[in-house]
Amino acid sequence: MLEHDERLDYLLAENLRIIQSPSVFSFSLDAVLLARFASIPVKRGTTVDLCTGNGAIPLFLSARSASRIIGIELQERLAGMARRSVAYNGLEDRIDVVTGDVKDAAKLLGYEKFDAVTCNPPYFPAHELSDRNTSEHYAIARHELFLTLEEAVQSASQLLKQGGKAAFVHRAGRLADIMDLMRSNRLEPKRLRLVHPKEEKEANTLLIEGIKDGKPDLKVLPPLVVYSGNNEYTPEVRELLYGNG
Repeated sequence: MLEHDERLDYLLAENLRIIQSPSVFSFSLDAVLLARFASIPVKRGTTVDLCTGNGAIPLFLSARSASRIIGIELQERLAGMARRSVAYNGLEDRIDVVTGDVKDAAKLLGYEKFDAVTCNPPYFPAHELSDRNTSEHYAIARHELFLTLEEAVQSASQLLKQGGKAAFVHRAGRLADIMDLMRSNRLEPKRLRLVHPKEEKEANTLLIEGIKDGKPDLKVLPPLVVYSGNNEYTPEVRELLYGNG
């Protein structure tokens, strides 16, 4: 089941396990926040997770929904980790992981046939990759070496039915860019939440969801604060990570 330096971690709030590797890929808090924020079908329909990595978001989503989930990941090593995690949790009948380029997702899976899309895309421009010792897997996941934000938004729109929902997590500084790209790709921004590392700090992460061909009406949700003054997770974030127990 485990290879090389892989480990089996708990997703505590979901009572699931996930295969991770410090040298290949480990999910971040952003994946948890996106999975909780996104609006997905509960019983019927299909959600596609772009840039699925080691399958964290599909696993998180599976605890909220009995519908089908498809993850698409460029890197076979990560896709393999995701498939093994899905199998370990006995979710093969609900989660599929496809190895492929996100830019070709609609060609691979079908145009305008899905109910929801989630995406935690690479955050940083390719030219910001300064440390050449960075793991190739992490470099591809975090930098726009093979996928730009524009391409990710375009792919999400191509996959969605009219009225389908696309949810993204990204750096707060890209808010203007992502809203512009969503609108130019028929995804009307409908819900926005900014994430602050601490209450007195400026936002560093955004969560945004749009509806394909929706009418303009953006709801700005209350801010989410990650850490309290004593550097512990706030109650909301602690519940997201660990549940009510």
